[in-house]
Amino acid sequence: MTTSYTPTDFKNEQAARWCPGCGDHAILNTLHKAMAELGVSPKDTAVISGIGCSSRLPYYMNTYGMHTIHGRAAAIATGLKTARPDLTVWQISGDGDGLAIGGNHFIHALRRNIDINILLFNNKIYGLTKGQYSPTSDRGFVSKSSPYGTTEDPFLPAELVFGCRGKFFARSIDVSLDTSREIMVAAARHKGAAVVEILQNCVIFNQGIHSLFTDKETKDDHVIHLVAGEKMIFGKEKKRGLVQEGFGLKAVTIGSDGYTLDDILIHDPHCEDDNLQRQLALMDGRELPLATGVIRDVAAPTYESDVEAQMQEVKSKKGFTSLRDMILKTHETWEN
Repeated sequence: MTTSYTPTDFKNEQAARWCPGCGDHAILNTLHKAMAELGVSPKDTAVISGIGCSSRLPYYMNTYGMHTIHGRAAAIATGLKTARPDLTVWQISGDGDGLAIGGNHFIHALRRNIDINILLFNNKIYGLTKGQYSPTSDRGFVSKSSPYGTTEDPFLPAELVFGCRGKFFARSIDVSLDTSREIMVAAARHKGAAVVEILQNCVIFNQGIHSLFTDKETKDDHVIHLVAGEKMIFGKEKKRGLVQEGFGLKAVTIGSDGYTLDDILIHDPHCEDDNLQRQLALMDGRELPLATGVIRDVAAPTYESDVEAQMQEVKSKKGFTSLRDMILKTHETWEN
């Protein structure tokens, strides 16, 4: 018998303590809905976070959870999933927590392909520590720690994921509730490390940083929602589309300059060759629209499954049933 859940089953009695209007509220509510849709029991779910505004999220979940230390969420989540592969493990990180001090753990979680769901809240600022620039802040960005503008280029989370041979990458925006829920569910159903980048607004220190993709006047012409098996079409009247031009992509108007609907590319997130998916993920919303939805979703062996299989194989060959048994049978001990 399958048990059904509602979003309320994943909420606890704590009131969310984020600034009014913060995008984190929308992400939290969407995660509750995604978990209900997945049908995994709260007792079989764990939410792990680091430090930052986003990392308060486990306090508002009726699941197991752990608010860890700065940048170490991926390490803790990896250990938990390896020890308890039966659990559904979510990691909550901000762009500062996950990509600065936590950058090393982030890339190795992807390299190992551990089956955790990483929600990366990207507001391009350090919010909890009051407005310093982060690893995703744009060059020239003026902040409390860069009063004359940053003199460095930012990380692009998608580029990191693909560079680490990541098998799942999706993107949404905090106000795009249906898209966020859709890709959270897809991430959880993917077996392996799944990264969901959510562009999130910080109303206090970086208000409107993603306005090009959220304002009614501009969003339709600067955002494309990708759906597996469907044409890559966008624009207010759905007359714009993406075509291949040489080794790159080009945005064209359907019915103009000889382009027809047949010329428009069809999205395939399951293709092993990641060249096109990488190009889609790196579109920045200016010359080419920002891509949302599931961009890459490819099956591959997972770390925790291979570790478990290896342990069982060694146990069967060596006859070990416990750590003490292993020590006694190998005689690899010493005495003073």
